[in-house]
Amino acid sequence: MKKQEIKKLTKDQIFKNIDKLKKDLFNLRFQKVNSQITNPAKIAETKKTIARLKTVLKGKHNA
Repeated sequence: MKKQEIKKLTKDQIFKNIDKLKKDLFNLRFQKVNSQITNPAKIAETKKTIARLKTVLKGKHNA
């Protein structure tokens, strides 16, 4: 997700996306351990997206 897309989301949508991405990250870690992962860069990308969502959420919470 890009920054512009994230800024347009509501708080509920951000929470849902964070939950979904955490589940995806959990599955990616299992795939990595079992050597089944096709794109290892996806793990870092998912972590960064979660961080972006949390940052925007904190900004909306303070505003």
